[in-house]
Amino acid sequence: MNTGSAQERLLSEQRAYYNALAPDYLDQLLDLPGGPEPAAALDAFRPAGSVLELACGPGTWTPQLLRHASDVTAVDASPEMLAIAASRISDSAQVKFVEADLFSWEPDRRYDVVFMGYWLSHVPARRFESFWSLVTTALAPQGRVFFVDDHYRTPEELVEGPASSTIQRRIPDGTAYRIVKVPYKPAELERQLRQLGWDITVTPTAGPFFWGAGNRTLES
Repeated sequence: MNTGSAQERLLSEQRAYYNALAPDYLDQLLDLPGGPEPAAALDAFRPAGSVLELACGPGTWTPQLLRHASDVTAVDASPEMLAIAASRISDSAQVKFVEADLFSWEPDRRYDVVFMGYWLSHVPARRFESFWSLVTTALAPQGRVFFVDDHYRTPEELVEGPASSTIQRRIPDGTAYRIVKVPYKPAELERQLRQLGWDITVTPTAGPFFWGAGNRTLES
């Protein structure tokens, strides 16, 4: 089997899942221990200046970013998600919405902060390094990164077993889709990032959530 083609089909199905889930996405948020902690950490981080928000979804985090940022560029592959995000933002807000596949998109400028909310775990492991190359390209000198994610997967989702990062999720009407969900352990994720030249501290919460904050190492 052509693994490249298989992964493209999986990523296509993942995009279809989020398109279909868009109207109900905000009703699917996990109510689990530690959930409020990342938002408090983001405020403490203070994402000031020009911010790039990768995989913005329906604008869950965009208003919070705007409390600190001078402007936000919010990128997502789903037009349905972007439409919802735009409807939740004031017309006067300094936000530019961009519809693009993050596995092929290239930024046309650099940003003070790159932010990701619940996206990194949906990046296939074999694309981890190239994805972080994109983040490097997008960051201004001395730029900073902040991400929020979780390692939550239910037993019913593990259709290929717990060792696989391919899971199955259903939208409210019962339609099933395969998506990527890498169950990162914070310490291991921090180690992987250091190997790529990032000085990012990954902090676990009381539940399945975690956040990462930092920048490129000085020698990178």
